[in-house]
Amino acid sequence: MPCENQDQQGFERGLKPRFSSRRLPDLLAITTLIIVAAVAGLTFRDYGLGWDDYTHAQYGDLLLSLYRSGFADRRAFTFVNLYMYGGGFDMLAALAAKISPFGLFETRRLAGAGVGLVGLFATWRIGRRVAGPVGGLVALILLATCPLYYGHMFMNPKDAPFAAAMALLLLGLVRSLEEYPRATPQTVSLFGVGLGLTVGSRIIGGMAGLYAAAAIALIIALEARRSGLRDAGVCAGRFVLSLAPGLVIAYLVMGLVWPWAVIDPLNPVRSLEYFSVFFEKPWKEMFAGALVPVPDMPRSYVPTLFALQMPEAFLALALAGTVLALIATVRGEEPLPRRAALLLLAAAAIVPIVIALVTRPALYNGIRHFVFVTPPLATLGGLAGARLYDWLAGHRRAAAAAGIALFAAAGALPAVELVRLHPFQYTYFNRIAGGVAGADERYMLDYWGLSLKQAAEALRARLAAQHETPPAGRPWKIAVCGPHPPAEVALGTDFVTTWNPNGADFALMLGEFYCATFDAPVIAEVAREGVVYARAYDIRGRSFTTLFTIPPVE
Repeated sequence: MPCENQDQQGFERGLKPRFSSRRLPDLLAITTLIIVAAVAGLTFRDYGLGWDDYTHAQYGDLLLSLYRSGFADRRAFTFVNLYMYGGGFDMLAALAAKISPFGLFETRRLAGAGVGLVGLFATWRIGRRVAGPVGGLVALILLATCPLYYGHMFMNPKDAPFAAAMALLLLGLVRSLEEYPRATPQTVSLFGVGLGLTVGSRIIGGMAGLYAAAAIALIIALEARRSGLRDAGVCAGRFVLSLAPGLVIAYLVMGLVWPWAVIDPLNPVRSLEYFSVFFEKPWKEMFAGALVPVPDMPRSYVPTLFALQMPEAFLALALAGTVLALIATVRGEEPLPRRAALLLLAAAAIVPIVIALVTRPALYNGIRHFVFVTPPLATLGGLAGARLYDWLAGHRRAAAAAGIALFAAAGALPAVELVRLHPFQYTYFNRIAGGVAGADERYMLDYWGLSLKQAAEALRARLAAQHETPPAGRPWKIAVCGPHPPAEVALGTDFVTTWNPNGADFALMLGEFYCATFDAPVIAEVAREGVVYARAYDIRGRSFTTLFTIPPVE
């Protein structure tokens, strides 16, 4: 009969694991989430502020003022360029700060960890749906030990929440494809919330429509062979109509977290136009050992950094899973809903990178703008991991045990690096790159300046231990090569920051290429694996004319 999901039982059979217990992988997944939550709860205060934190905190307060004033206070609609983004995370953090026992920025770190856990949970559920309990567990472990995702979830107010929202949206889409041609109200609601949060975080979330279109096109093409193009088109139309209430939910959610987008229906289009060209004055960043203007980064930028910044096991399994997913879409062995779901995930992993390769946008700050690709990549890695386990289990139990041990060892390697680099996990480079030591002179590491927190705290502790006090009548004057608001928060009221080292008492310098190395006593140093992330110098009685090796902006 047309428009019946004749493959649903086959879909469920295809996910039935070939091992005796379905509960153990789920128990391990829940344990993993609890461990990540516990570690986050113990360490969130260690993370410093980045270039954008102070401004985003202001944006969150302005959005709350907008709502409190009944839309009379509209400063949020002209605040730098942040009104072009949704402010859901910033509002959440601002609200949490009103009841949190911690300071504003510590609360923002805790809120970021909470949002990151939502993304981890959604990734686990996606992996479980497309690859069974083992696949879900593998996907969760891959993402939880991915330094790019884990490090950014604490301190990235844009890209990490966007990644979590995208994971929720993909979960809703996968569920809807399972239920094709009529999604349940629960699934429609999940789809709507996920879509609203995704587009309400960054306008490029609309590219998820391409992923869904690819999956639906596959279903239409294969259904047309079985029941004719007309019937296949009717079923697809009913499916889209069943999701239509989700679009209403999405618009309402988007309006809540991004009110500027709904005060004029064309504002999302204006945002897309704004971000389609590089909107800042160009600067240079280090890539492959050369200083390159960010609008001129080569096409190899994103693939290279993915190859060097993803853990090796993540890379291998994600690539294998992507291949398996694409093969499954063209072979008739898998149930149709599952083939569509796998194509959806493969598109979510591949399309953003392909778009970057084709359009060559301005690229900078490593691959932080592509954190949202890590959940679908981890899910595809879970697919490959589950297939590998099934293959090993089909031979002998000892082989399966050896495979589990190998995966545990592979997962432990990035987990160890998470500990060694803490709280700078986002600077991770894998062994292909030679770790952070091998990448130090070739790529950007602490481009967001998180290490200024540790360097500033060490400077303050050193001065306190030596019982030094500021000169009479003024605070300490400190020249900072890096983001100033984070340094000011970490230093406190006894210090005033400046960009001019002439006449300053101390200098706080990031270890990036653009910050000079001073011939002066080093009184504090932050390093990981032999790489200097930041230093504090005593420059009293010395004369320096600039903090920079090259002009920060040309």
